Amino acid sequence: MHLSRFTYSSDKGLSTPYAPPKFKSPGNMGRIGDGRYPPAEQPSRSSASKRSRTSQFDVGQHRSKKKQRVTIRQTETETETLTLNHTSTSYTRTYATSSTYSYNRRKEKRHKGKSKRTSAEDKRKWVYSTHDVSPYLDRVVFMSYNILGVKNAANHEDLYHNVAPKYLDWDYRKRLIRKEIREYNPGIMCFQEVDCYDDLDYLLQKEGFKGVYQARTGDACDGCAIFWNRELFDLLHEESIEFQKFDLRNNVCQLCVFKMNVKNSSKDMGASNSESISSRSFVVGNIHVLFNPNRGDIKLGQVRLFLESAQRLSLEWGDIPVVLAGDLNSMPQSAMYQFLTSSKLDIQMHERKQISGQIYPLQNRSFKSRWSDEELRLATGTGASHLIHQLQLRSAYAGVPGSSGTRDNSGEPLVTSYHSKFMGTVDYIWHTTDFVPVRVLDTLPIDVLSRTRGLPSKKWGSDHLALVCELAFTDGGSET
Repeated sequence: MHLSRFTYSSDKGLSTPYAPPKFKSPGNMGRIGDGRYPPAEQPSRSSASKRSRTSQFDVGQHRSKKKQRVTIRQTETETETLTLNHTSTSYTRTYATSSTYSYNRRKEKRHKGKSKRTSAEDKRKWVYSTHDVSPYLDRVVFMSYNILGVKNAANHEDLYHNVAPKYLDWDYRKRLIRKEIREYNPGIMCFQEVDCYDDLDYLLQKEGFKGVYQARTGDACDGCAIFWNRELFDLLHEESIEFQKFDLRNNVCQLCVFKMNVKNSSKDMGASNSESISSRSFVVGNIHVLFNPNRGDIKLGQVRLFLESAQRLSLEWGDIPVVLAGDLNSMPQSAMYQFLTSSKLDIQMHERKQISGQIYPLQNRSFKSRWSDEELRLATGTGASHLIHQLQLRSAYAGVPGSSGTRDNSGEPLVTSYHSKFMGTVDYIWHTTDFVPVRVLDTLPIDVLSRTRGLPSKKWGSDHLALVCELAFTDGGSET
């Protein structure tokens, strides 16, 4: 630091070169009216000038005693701190601190205003359907959320090197997750990467939920969990699939059949005061698909079994509606997404590593890719080259138009997961045509997410964003 660059500013705004004196104890140094220390040397003045200056000093001292005390306290504290490191600069830094006291207060006010704007920007908003859904009275709010397994986060530190350690702490994150649940008020929740189920179950029981859990097989420590509001729904049936039994790795999925309580259905689900004409039953599926981008055959095999089981349960319980949620580890531009939306897929028109879109974007190809007989068997279950499912699925988010700042061309969110090596969409909520979306909770714009430098963050408890939608039954109800 070059001390000659500091100047002394008088009350009239004039500046003269300032040279600090030898260091003296702050308690023995004289101060001028605003709490600053006087310059070491003053030009000679006439006696009249000195009397005039003294009079001005006394008036200023009388008018600003409160300001003087605050400034002096600030000055003395700064002096003690800086003197420990560099005695020769303590007086100069003290002078600078006291003279910029009011400036810092203005800066602090501007910072508070900016914080309020930032808080408004990162608040997620509901987006409503453009269709008239008022005739549909019975409604359910669904949530799908990959909550980031504690051990997964610890074993992949390279994904979170921009994240403060306290934001990765489970005790901190679970409070944020609980806060989100209270704010969104879902009736049914599908969680992935759950490795603290007992802790989560204890937390959500206090919020009025019951849950079921299915752990992954092998050495993995996490699994999937479905929770439901026990006052609004009754669990009629539960089953799960361990994909390892089909040579499809250690992932799992869950399937539950729920019945809506008649006495609560219309009033508590956000509809009108009319009573539901009958009980409502529906299937809920929850899945976390294999991550490995190279194994499109395994991914397709897992999703195929998931869809087949959901359809079977729907028929067994009276052709009831279906809602499927989870982390598919597949992008909206992928062959996997095409399979779900169109109900069919010619596998050999796509590279095995291209199925999920995580490595290569979906492209139109005029040639057939080579799949081994084993890969075809894993993907289709029969060795055929075509996949077909019987569920007429729609994406909840694609069914409610959003802005270009948060949605892609297909209507899906631009981002549902963000860490140091990935920013994109892999999470979805699907429903059959027996449901119609009423509203969805929009995700955050990319520029807002980018400022966090990676999730989880101070406000968001996972490296994924929760997907939340409200679905309404479109028919007159089905007896069970």
